[in-house]
Amino acid sequence: MIKKYYLLSPGPTPVPESVLATAAEPIIHHRTPEFSKIFMETTEGIKHVFGTKEDVFILTSSGTGAMETAIVNTLSPGDKVISINGGKFGERWGNICRAYGINCKEIVLEWGKDFTKEQLEAELKANPDVKAVFATLSETSSGAVYDIQGYGGVVEKTEAILVVDGISGIAATPCPMDEWKVDVMVSGSQKSFMIPPGLAYIAFGQKAWKFVGNSKLPKFYFDAVKAKKNLEKQTTPWTPAISLIIQQKKSLDIIKSMGLERLYNHHRILGEATRAGVKALNLELLAQRPGNILTAVKTPPGIDGAKLVKTMQGKYMAYIAGAQDPNKGKFFRIAHLGYMGGFDVITALSALELTLADLGYKFEMGSSARAAEPIIRENWI
Repeated sequence: MIKKYYLLSPGPTPVPESVLATAAEPIIHHRTPEFSKIFMETTEGIKHVFGTKEDVFILTSSGTGAMETAIVNTLSPGDKVISINGGKFGERWGNICRAYGINCKEIVLEWGKDFTKEQLEAELKANPDVKAVFATLSETSSGAVYDIQGYGGVVEKTEAILVVDGISGIAATPCPMDEWKVDVMVSGSQKSFMIPPGLAYIAFGQKAWKFVGNSKLPKFYFDAVKAKKNLEKQTTPWTPAISLIIQQKKSLDIIKSMGLERLYNHHRILGEATRAGVKALNLELLAQRPGNILTAVKTPPGIDGAKLVKTMQGKYMAYIAGAQDPNKGKFFRIAHLGYMGGFDVITALSALELTLADLGYKFEMGSSARAAEPIIRENWI
């Protein structure tokens, strides 16, 4: 039997065939007018997706490189910050801060639990010397999304800056940087930007640039001032990932032709259909405030969560993601972001049903697809 590979993870995500094809084109030199034109058009496209008038810098790194860039360019040793840790990637903010000698007050949440703007406001009132708040738009490890708009309204009233990890959320759920008062936004290429891993994006608002001017942390490759000076010359400080930037330009053309509102609506439909299908199997969602980027589902009692993921991947070639430490086996994650459509949701749910049946879970076969299909059909564009 021919077995087809289905990529249903929250990163990397599937890449459009037309975008993949551009990587086969002959390489060009990056210090040329030809590449500068592509580079600047790509930068402008990312600015549009970010919802900002500020400069966006393209880094040759994973999204973690942009997170580190945000920290080393805005803070100094001993600065006090608040980090909202709702999972592995919220935890990463704190880990990077501590690596650079930042005094990090970490708010550790149970995975999937929400953290309100009122709670953040109380924390800031109790800690008026805080220089920055680190938050996550979409916590990829739990499927939860957070109230970045509310956080922005709270932090704006203080001397602190709001720094947001939008790596899995940007282009899949609304988070206009300027309108929502985000001071530093970061993202990555391998999620809803629909290209392979290898690029990261970062933008600094005017309030954040004042912090950049006073930052005393060491930096070299991730120096925002160098990036800004080179962007004025329509280039980068270091050799960029040329083919990836060309691919990103192609993918941004697709996003532009679709429009951001339709793109957000598309992810909403996929998220609602996935959640409906999961609930039809009497399975429980992990996130208190689930997003349309991915769905985290609690492993049912009596089922080996690690074996569930292994079976879906190994037997049915449906590559979902399992839970990360310290929650391995407790839940699994089905992505529905980027270059995915309604039939990808049906495939994921069908593979899940086959896997659950193999593992002895009792349910009505076909019930998840029956629950998801009306949502997909009703909203088919």
